[in-house]
Amino acid sequence: MVQQHKYDVVIVGAGGAGMRAALESGQRTRTAVLTKLYPTRSHTGAAQGGMCAALANVEEDNWEWHTFDTVKGGDYLVDQDAAEVMAKEAIDAVLDLEKMGLPFNRTEEGKIDQRRFGGHTRKHGEAAVRRSCFAADRTGHMILQTLYQQCIKHNVEFYNEFYVLDLVMSESSTGPTPVGVVAYELATGEIHVFNAKSIIFATGGFGKVFRTTSNAHTLTGDGMGIVWRKGLPLEDMEFFQFHPTGLAGLGVLLSEAARGEGGILRNSENERFMERYAPTIKDLAPRDLVARAMANEVREGRGSGPDKAYVYLDLTHLPREQIDAKLPDITEFARTYLGVEPYTELIPVFPTAHYAMGGIPTNIKGEALRDNHTVIPGLYAAGEVACVSVHGANRLGTNSLLDINVFGRRAGLYAAEYAMGVDFDELPESPETGVIEMIEAMRDAGGSERVSVIRQELQATMDVNAQVYRDEGSLKQALSDIEGLKARYVNVSVQDKGKRFNTDLLEAVELGFLLDLAEVLVVSALARNESRGGHYREDYPTRDDVNFLRHTMAYREPAEGGAGGSYRIRLDYKPVVETRYKPMERKY
Repeated sequence: MVQQHKYDVVIVGAGGAGMRAALESGQRTRTAVLTKLYPTRSHTGAAQGGMCAALANVEEDNWEWHTFDTVKGGDYLVDQDAAEVMAKEAIDAVLDLEKMGLPFNRTEEGKIDQRRFGGHTRKHGEAAVRRSCFAADRTGHMILQTLYQQCIKHNVEFYNEFYVLDLVMSESSTGPTPVGVVAYELATGEIHVFNAKSIIFATGGFGKVFRTTSNAHTLTGDGMGIVWRKGLPLEDMEFFQFHPTGLAGLGVLLSEAARGEGGILRNSENERFMERYAPTIKDLAPRDLVARAMANEVREGRGSGPDKAYVYLDLTHLPREQIDAKLPDITEFARTYLGVEPYTELIPVFPTAHYAMGGIPTNIKGEALRDNHTVIPGLYAAGEVACVSVHGANRLGTNSLLDINVFGRRAGLYAAEYAMGVDFDELPESPETGVIEMIEAMRDAGGSERVSVIRQELQATMDVNAQVYRDEGSLKQALSDIEGLKARYVNVSVQDKGKRFNTDLLEAVELGFLLDLAEVLVVSALARNESRGGHYREDYPTRDDVNFLRHTMAYREPAEGGAGGSYRIRLDYKPVVETRYKPMERKY
């Protein structure tokens, strides 16, 4: 039986962006939050290092320097109007969380403490600045808990373990308009249809296209995949960030806070090699530069370990009380997963897939776009699933926890405002049919392919061919592999035929999204014949502002004469918004 629900605003995802949006819309309109996880298990909880704002509690700072660092850090692909909004509203965003009860670390005077973080500088690059507000090395966890408490306080309605699988659209004079979502209830296997005036996607990233990743198993790009299959565009999908310090061989994140507190990267010769790559701010250069430097040290034979496959993070010179107070979680990770004692031993690290800069294109109100300019009425996105674009080609550390709070809040406000001014649109007849057919076909399939095998092969080719370093040959190999895996995916089968908590079935659905998004990433990367931020082409090693100072817009369109739902990916481009900063060479 299909269950029907009606809400003014439906939010898909209950991480930081989703719950921050819910706090705003829930106090103004009837709001439901649908999440495939219990809210406090969302991936925001894995964010460690901090949330930046130019509070100037410890050192001189201002929002304009923060804006400049964000634009420069994003290799000038950042839309500067969005960066200005984020940097200006950062201060209130932090203070709002403080008033909600978030236990930030404090200075001796009782103010919110701040520490250095990669790419954040004073006076337009003169020296590193203390801008990151933090709660030890579990800031994201604290934000998630604080927002959830506030949502409970304000009686926000949660539908936990409801997996949204489709966006329901109806035809209007301006084109297809969202009128609801279809969700699968994990506990029962029942289908639920939610009719809504406004829909906010806050479903996070898609890091599980890579094998070595800091992302949880649930980050499979569902929101992006749903929107993509509706023929709506995705922006800048070729830009994926590889965090420099993942535990070697595992990908488990060690926060940049370790280097903010004074940690040093060393190669097999015990050299502090970042002095060669970024003489001014050394280990606190932006993540794309540090990740490439680390990969280069390994490639040139200065890697450490039996296979010379990683470099070291050195905390041994830091006082133990500083490590215990400021970095308790990540040092415990090193002990637990690698058997390394950070007080006295060097920690093996190597870049790990971490964050998608691309996603659903939005404006600064969080409104999703149908093309370069046209707003889709009633559809919003915030957080990693969205591309505002405030991170450009490379996100600065601590800007993600800021992004979810600033643009999550904005999406919630504008979604509620829109919902209060319109009536409910009628749902089309039987909007759940497509989802039911997909699920039943997958449950009943008798194919020979296993979900886990295809996923492992996808992740393996993405790690080898589309990671820190790319070129035309490697990307074409990845694309060929993905096409082969998509053909095999048609013959996938699930072993669990039941309805209750059928995670086998859901992993099969998630794999479909991962294959789609990996394909968009690789096609977009093949077309960008330059190196910029997180996208480094060895066959085009320099930035090309003449031809590529523009956002990539990917569209899924039916193939000409294509049968059986075949499609092609069409690429278009969108100009970058410049306000005050002209592109210049990126030096640190």
